[in-house]
Amino acid sequence: MDEDLERILIGEKEIKKRVKELGESISKDYQGKELVLVGILRGAIIFLADLAREINVPMKVDFMAVSSYGSSTKTSGVVRILKDLDDDIRGKDVLIVEDIVDTGLTLKYLLKNLKSRKPASLKVCSLLKKENKQQISLDIDYCGFKVPDNFIVGYGLDWDEKYRNLSCIYVLKPELYNED
Repeated sequence: MDEDLERILIGEKEIKKRVKELGESISKDYQGKELVLVGILRGAIIFLADLAREINVPMKVDFMAVSSYGSSTKTSGVVRILKDLDDDIRGKDVLIVEDIVDTGLTLKYLLKNLKSRKPASLKVCSLLKKENKQQISLDIDYCGFKVPDNFIVGYGLDWDEKYRNLSCIYVLKPELYNED
C-alpha cells in the first residue's frame, strides 16, 4: 500500500485538531437549535462520525449518496442520486457534510435539490476544498482545509474504493491514476 502513496498531505493530529475546531464553531452557531447532518456517502462517513462527536447541540444524522464520477477520476458533471434522505427536512436546520469540494458541480446540484425541500437553513461543511479547481463559485460555510489539486486519499477519501481507512490524508502517486 505505501508504494502507492507519494506523501502525507495532512497528518492525523492536524485533522483531529481541525475537526474539533469545526465542531466547536458549528455548536456555537446552532446553539438552541436541532441540527440535521446530511452526510454525503461514501467519502464523508469518517469525517462525519468524528465531527458529530465534536458537536454539542441536539442533532440527527441522515445520508445521501450521489455520483458524478462513475469509474473515472474526473467528474462527468452529471449528478445522480443513488440514495436519498430517509427523513423530511422541511423546516429543519440542515448541514451538508462533504469530504471534498472539487469542481463544485456536485455540491451545486445538492444545494439546489435540498433547497427545494424547504429547510429552515442549509449550510455546508467540507473537510477539504481544492484550491483553484472550482468551476462554480460556492460558499463553504465550514471548511477544514484548502488543498492543492492533487489526487488525495485517506480519512474517507478513496481511489478505486481503497485507502478510506487511513488516518492521514495522502497524495496518491500520479502514475496510478493519470488517464492521459
